[in-house]
Amino acid sequence: MIDNPRLDLLFAEYGRLIVIALVIVGALALVATGWAVANPSTTTETQYGEERVSSDLQTSAVVVQDGPLWNEGDRLENSEVYMLNASPELTLEAETELRNESDGTPINGGEVSHELEVRYEATRNDQSFWNESHTVIDGSPALEDGVATSETTVDVESYRDRQQELESELTGVGDVDMAFVLHVEYDTGTNQGTQRESTTFRVTDTAYWLEESVSASDTHTHRTGTLETTESQNLAAIAGLSLLGTLSLAAGAFVARRSPIDEDAARRAVHERRYAEWISRGSIPMWIGDYHVSLDTLEDVVDVAIDTNERVVHDTQRGLFAVVNDGVVYYYSERGLWEETAWPEMNLEEQPAVVDGEPALSPDEMELQGNEEFADPDDGFDDDEDVWQKL
Repeated sequence: MIDNPRLDLLFAEYGRLIVIALVIVGALALVATGWAVANPSTTTETQYGEERVSSDLQTSAVVVQDGPLWNEGDRLENSEVYMLNASPELTLEAETELRNESDGTPINGGEVSHELEVRYEATRNDQSFWNESHTVIDGSPALEDGVATSETTVDVESYRDRQQELESELTGVGDVDMAFVLHVEYDTGTNQGTQRESTTFRVTDTAYWLEESVSASDTHTHRTGTLETTESQNLAAIAGLSLLGTLSLAAGAFVARRSPIDEDAARRAVHERRYAEWISRGSIPMWIGDYHVSLDTLEDVVDVAIDTNERVVHDTQRGLFAVVNDGVVYYYSERGLWEETAWPEMNLEEQPAVVDGEPALSPDEMELQGNEEFADPDDGFDDDEDVWQKL
């Protein structure tokens, strides 16, 4: 049991309210714990899939005659430049790949169409004023492992001749440029789209090449569903609430067991501990002092002790706190006046009213037979000290 007078005084003054508050807090904490355990948190997350569509234009050419650089039959692929005499024909291959990026698998259920044009365009001061297009590839190839491929081979010299013809017609007016334009349409089953890329096609009397590589890539994100994740509430919070509830109820039971507490006794104990350095335990005889001054509180007695530089004597038998100074006794006792502290407290309420079924005798009916102890002495007592010793 905790021996703390201040705590006892607190319980004496507010014990009932403290018990009620602790029980309420404990009950609420345990209810919250049960709710947290019975209602785990559910998180709903939207799932998305990602698809990628990539297209490019590949070039290759076969060497038709031996030379200092290549041998007949050699195949050049995606070269920076091709020699016109060694490889007069250019193979163009449009390729589109459909791929599911979420799981890394090809998409075979889609559709792809390719259209490749050769375009002649006349410009003046960087402004186009005439153009002409010829379709080179136009098809919808089947998908194999998610890849659709369309291919054609063109006579490069014929393109050069047409360009020179147009340039001769526009001499002094403008320039004629030639380009390949790739147009792709696709449908993955989930997403649809188009891609359009072009590059200038340069042809001289000895060589030809594509100014830039032709490639395009599209990424599509689409919703595939939702994912629900159920997780228990924060374990630390549950443990904290459970501990709080248990401790609150235990504290409420502890306070209830310590009640009821005598508020005056608890307050006196607080004061005794507070003024312990001024209080000594001892025995105070009845006859001490010429005058007896009753004070209202223990603090008043301590104040007198401090003012007179005396000690407070605590007579536990009489329940008395007193300071003696110059024949004057300053005292405080819960029993009452000085004379009333002479005898120990007796609890007469628990004494039985009838003993062995017989009623108690009245004072008039009581007879003192042959007991001279209560007779008047012949000579009397000298003083109170003799009386106290007799007692």
